[in-house]
Amino acid sequence: MTTGSGTPVWFELNVPDTGAAERFYTAITGWSVAQSPVAEHGGYRIASAPDGMPVAGMMTSPPGAPAFGGWAVYLGVDDTDAFAARVKALGGSVNFGPMDIPHVGRFAVCADPQGVVFFIMTGAGEDTSKAFLQMEGGGSLGHAVWIELATPDTDAAFVFYGDLFGWTKAGAMPMGPMGDYAFIGAGALNPGAIMSSTATGAPAGWTWYVEVADIDDAVEAVRANGGAVIQGPDQIPGGNYSVKLVDPQHYPFGMVGPRHGTRDE
Repeated sequence: MTTGSGTPVWFELNVPDTGAAERFYTAITGWSVAQSPVAEHGGYRIASAPDGMPVAGMMTSPPGAPAFGGWAVYLGVDDTDAFAARVKALGGSVNFGPMDIPHVGRFAVCADPQGVVFFIMTGAGEDTSKAFLQMEGGGSLGHAVWIELATPDTDAAFVFYGDLFGWTKAGAMPMGPMGDYAFIGAGALNPGAIMSSTATGAPAGWTWYVEVADIDDAVEAVRANGGAVIQGPDQIPGGNYSVKLVDPQHYPFGMVGPRHGTRDE
């Protein structure tokens, strides 16, 4: 896969019960999930958006693999080994890899100087990842449309990721005593935002948001299938609404979508 460095290219859930995760996420996102056809992937499950494009994976780590529970955000790079070395030079760490995934690419598990984990990947093929897709008019249904970093030091985060990927601070939305919700600039792409975990009380880490057809229907599905809403629905610029939730295995996740009815939370 080809992509600009720092662009989200894949999302992966490491969870004890992949069957339960599949049932929950298909109910709230409209994904279809199937096992990878590649035998070396060991039963890895691939979630696809309604348009058929793969957007995320689900797995249970084999013995000896690095312990990382919940959703991982993969950021694309053109040379995983070079970027892994750059992560270390900038004060971060490489917790696992770099190593190859057969027929997929080369990846590494990294952490920024504040200890927040993120993954980097260089795809094996020439196809461009469509896991992250920002389109108008519902064209991104089932795809990731936003990523969000909660960190104890937003200024240091912008320095680190700016030096690594060329990200800049592209404006901010003031949140009063919770500080600024600062938008990430990445050329023509604005993939997400960075906010203070200390001021907001949010756990430090990356969260990603998938687009759904109706935010209230999705919230009902979350609750009916054993998840819980921890924030929202909140109206966001452009008229859509966002929701933060935890799934039945207590991993955070986000959704974005329109509100078609008149329901209020």
